[in-house]
Amino acid sequence: MLFDDTYRTIGRPGEGIFRDKGSKFIGYAFATRTEDELKDRLAAIRAEHPKARHYCWAARFTTDRSVFKLNDDGEPSGSAGRPILNTLLSQDLTNVAVIVVRYFGGTLLGIPGLINAYKAASIEALKASEIVELNLTDVYSIHFDYLQMNAVMRILKDNDLRIIEQVFDNDCTITIEIRKSILNQVLAKMDNTTSLSYKYLYSN
Repeated sequence: MLFDDTYRTIGRPGEGIFRDKGSKFIGYAFATRTEDELKDRLAAIRAEHPKARHYCWAARFTTDRSVFKLNDDGEPSGSAGRPILNTLLSQDLTNVAVIVVRYFGGTLLGIPGLINAYKAASIEALKASEIVELNLTDVYSIHFDYLQMNAVMRILKDNDLRIIEQVFDNDCTITIEIRKSILNQVLAKMDNTTSLSYKYLYSN
């Protein structure tokens, strides 16, 4: 295999709590693919904790792990969002966000104390969640004559391809998921199958 075609993300969300000098930090770790999803979750958590002082967060998006966002939400710059993000980076997670809610306990923790608290709450939330490894895949629609059914099914079985949707008639259409690492060899087999065409739909 020429490249890594897997990525780590969260399956089941998790919550974790860290306390220091009266302040309580509640971490929420969950899977998210878009900023809009993150904003909806943040709004729900704000509604759940209306008396909290801060709602700090970090998120990492896309399967190539290239996009990240963070927010200190009024805490000193670099003391909240960055340590939360660092926990995602250290575990190589993506399409994931962690929100940490802080209830102020009356005693200032200082920058090092804040960094430690936000990091600790994030780690606890991630520990409580389920980390999963997913494959990078491309989704294709394949169109073929019914007489080619056996040949097509052999390709799907030999390469362990997941069928998303299928419509069988005189003309048949199957929507399948192909791991990126075997994409070229699967498409080559399809190219060698008569009365078969395929179309790229999207990537996962």
